[in-house]
Amino acid sequence: MPQAPAAPAARFAVPGRIAVNEQVAALWQLATVVEIRRETPRAATFRLAVPGWAGHLPGQHLMLRLTAPDGYVAQRHYSIASAPDDSGHIELTLDRVPDGEVSGWFHTVARPGDTVEVRGPLSGFFAWPGDRPALLIGAGSGIVPLMSMVRHHRNRALAVPLRMLVSARSPEELIYAGELGPETTPVFTRSAPQGVPVGRMATAHVAPLLAEQPPGGWEAYVCGSNGFAEHASRLLVAAGQPVDRIRIERFG
Repeated sequence: MPQAPAAPAARFAVPGRIAVNEQVAALWQLATVVEIRRETPRAATFRLAVPGWAGHLPGQHLMLRLTAPDGYVAQRHYSIASAPDDSGHIELTLDRVPDGEVSGWFHTVARPGDTVEVRGPLSGFFAWPGDRPALLIGAGSGIVPLMSMVRHHRNRALAVPLRMLVSARSPEELIYAGELGPETTPVFTRSAPQGVPVGRMATAHVAPLLAEQPPGGWEAYVCGSNGFAEHASRLLVAAGQPVDRIRIERFG
């Protein structure tokens, strides 16, 4: 069986931050919607063909631009959900945001064959090259860049440890529910399957992962709303995770 393509080589600009090719990141490219997959009642995955895509590392994001017929322009940052490969395609998973110009267009107007503009990849801080144990903690659509890491870990059959703790309101709102495996522990805040406790992510969820650290310890990646990011970071620190080994991506 042929091996999956490797992720782009990681170059470290400063300790813990991967260098981003600014020339490549500044280039707008035409992307074509080729597939739309429903993930939850509010979230869908949009597969884009980007023939000139330079590649990305799990955890990175891009800038997306829509231009209306009257010339009005809307731009948004979106995390990349797909693992790195050489297919010329990338995937974005978008929640439909009330009154959201860009997410609203994707969820109500976009069809295969439609085009948008993208540039990237962006952000060297939240990227994970697959070279160190990764502890991933997310909530809601904060799972998106973390899923890129999980997919990369699986595609490359990496031996480095990886665990994910993800929070969702209910099983129906857990993005990628059918794809999650034994590396993932879900936490449900409003409703859960029978026998599964309901409640906010707590020390009882985080502490066992910190108690069983791999050699060298975890690099923690936290993604979610401002409130969730603060809460999860406090849980990590209280459980013994060094502050300088917590990387945070916030939204909202």
